[in-house]
Amino acid sequence: MKIIISPAKKMNRDTDTLAHRTTPVFLKEAEELMEWMRGLSLPEAKALWKCNDRIAEQNYRRFQEMDLRRNLTPAVISYEGIQYQYMAPAVFGGSETDYIQNHLRILSGFYGVVKPFDGIVPYRLEMQAKASPAGDLYRFWGDKLYREVTDGDHFILNLASKEYSKCVERYLTPEDTYLTCVFGELTDGKVKQKGTLAKMARGEMVRWLAENQVEDAEKIKGFDRLGYHFDEERSTDREFVFLEE
Repeated sequence: MKIIISPAKKMNRDTDTLAHRTTPVFLKEAEELMEWMRGLSLPEAKALWKCNDRIAEQNYRRFQEMDLRRNLTPAVISYEGIQYQYMAPAVFGGSETDYIQNHLRILSGFYGVVKPFDGIVPYRLEMQAKASPAGDLYRFWGDKLYREVTDGDHFILNLASKEYSKCVERYLTPEDTYLTCVFGELTDGKVKQKGTLAKMARGEMVRWLAENQVEDAEKIKGFDRLGYHFDEERSTDREFVFLEE
């Protein structure tokens, strides 16, 4: 089983808490994107990022000074978003860290596919950015992300946002089992997902999977953190729905 999740915009550098174990598989492609980003002016980069002046200046400087091979932070603690806060990987035990390294894959506009303990540096480049050396990042990456995620394993648990999950979804074959988890609440008889709450649940789900060493779909139904429970009636074999109690 491979679990796919999205990265986070907010990132940090931390070379002390945990050591990185591995190197991103698409490092050469990341270097190509880095050089392309360095060729942009600050106004061009800001327009690409759609952010304020402070964030644009910080990330523009990051790309100009970037070294993808030194002062690296394990990806799973470099990303600081809500999903990663609820995952809380810094306090995992040995079996949990081994589990996420083997099963969890972070999809990235800049690095492509990242293992939790790949050494990375802070960057800003969302998958939906409307520019890249190939025109846009979906075209730049093509089916590489799908092929890396499914290398030797065709059961994919999708905990990623649409922006990232479609990098894998568009290349699925009949050989693949692709299961998406939805975390929501019932409103007028319909399941509604709220962004922040869904991110919290996705992070908590990864933590629960790691703590319980889950390897198959049936056991995923047992997730019961943050007040969620599995809803058999609204679930299918391709979409597991978890509702707040």
